[in-house]
Amino acid sequence: MTEQSPPSLVPNDLRSGLRRLLQPLRSFLERHEKLLWWMHSSYALLLGIFVMWLGSRKFIYLRVIIFDIAFIWVSSLFLPSLARIPRISEKWRSRIRLVVNYLDKNFYQQLLFFVLPLYYSSATLGSRNMLFVGLLAVSAVLSTMDIVYDRYVSMRWPLTAAFFAFNLFACINVMLPVIWSVSNYWALWISGALAVAGFGSILYRWSGWSRFSAGLALAGSAIALGVLIFYFRTLIPPAPLQLASAQFGRSLKGLVIAGPLQALPAGSGKIVALTAIKAPLGLQERIRHCWYLDGKLLFASAYHSVTGGRKEGYRIWTQITWKEAFRGKELHVDVETRGGQLIGRARLPGSQ
Repeated sequence: MTEQSPPSLVPNDLRSGLRRLLQPLRSFLERHEKLLWWMHSSYALLLGIFVMWLGSRKFIYLRVIIFDIAFIWVSSLFLPSLARIPRISEKWRSRIRLVVNYLDKNFYQQLLFFVLPLYYSSATLGSRNMLFVGLLAVSAVLSTMDIVYDRYVSMRWPLTAAFFAFNLFACINVMLPVIWSVSNYWALWISGALAVAGFGSILYRWSGWSRFSAGLALAGSAIALGVLIFYFRTLIPPAPLQLASAQFGRSLKGLVIAGPLQALPAGSGKIVALTAIKAPLGLQERIRHCWYLDGKLLFASAYHSVTGGRKEGYRIWTQITWKEAFRGKELHVDVETRGGQLIGRARLPGSQ
C-alpha cells in the first residue's frame, strides 16, 4: 500500500487564482529587480547619513553595536550549514541567504555609519590617519550596495571574513574607550585580537580547510595584524579623543595664554603651546606634544596623563625657545597618544 500525501488545505482553483493575481506583480519585480535594489541602496545610504548625525551626538548608543556585531558573527557562521542540510532545496537556501544578507547589511549600516563620525572627528585633515577614515567610509557605503554585497562580498569567504574582521576592529576599537574607559593603546590590541578571532572563525567555517591548515592561516593572520598594528597604528585615529582647541603665545598664566601669537615672532624668545583634549568621562590616556620645524622633530615633551569628562577639554602646555635662525621655516605641534596616534595638529604660520 503506497503512502499518500495529505490533501492540500488550499483548493487548486484558489491557488491558481492567486497565481494569476500575483503574476503581474511578479513580472514587474523580475523586470525591474536591479533598479529596485539600487533604489533600496539609495534609501539605505540616506538612512546611514541620519545614523551618522546620531553617532556624532549620542555616544550612549554604542552599547547597541555589540548586538549588531553578535548577529552578524553568528549568522556568518550559520550560512555554511545550509549547504549541508539535504532537506532544504536550493531555492529555499537562496531565499534564506537573501534574508540573512539583508539583515547583515542593515546591521553593518547601523554600526559603520554610527562610528564613522567618531573617527572623522578624531582624525586630522591632511594627515595619513584620514586613510583609515576613507577605508571605513568605503566599507559603510559598500554595505548599502545590495547587488555588490550579495553577489561578491557574501559569496566569497575571503571577502566575507576580511570585511567582517575590518569592521569588527573598527567598532570595538572605538567602543572600548567610550563604554569601558579602556585606553586607546590597549583598545588597539584588544580589538585586533577580536578581529583575528572573527576572521579565523569565518575562515574555518567557510573554507573547508582542515584544522591544521586553518590554524596555520589563523596564526599567519595574527602575526600580520600584530605587525600592522605595531608599525602602522599611526594610521588609525585615536577615536574618540579630539583636539578641542590649540593656542600659541609668549607665556602662560594660570592655564591662560598671555601674549597670544597668530604668527611666528620676528625675534627670539619663548613660544608656548596650549591644547585642550576632549575625551569621554572616565577615560585616561597619556599624551604629549611633539614640536616640528620644517617636518623635523625639534622637541618631544614627556607624556601627560589626560582624564576625560571635562566640557572644555583637558589642557596641557609645553614651550620651546624660538631662535632668530628659525625664521622662514614652518612650525607645528602634534598632539600624540603614547601609542603614537595623532590626536590633532596645531600650526603657527610664518610672520607677515
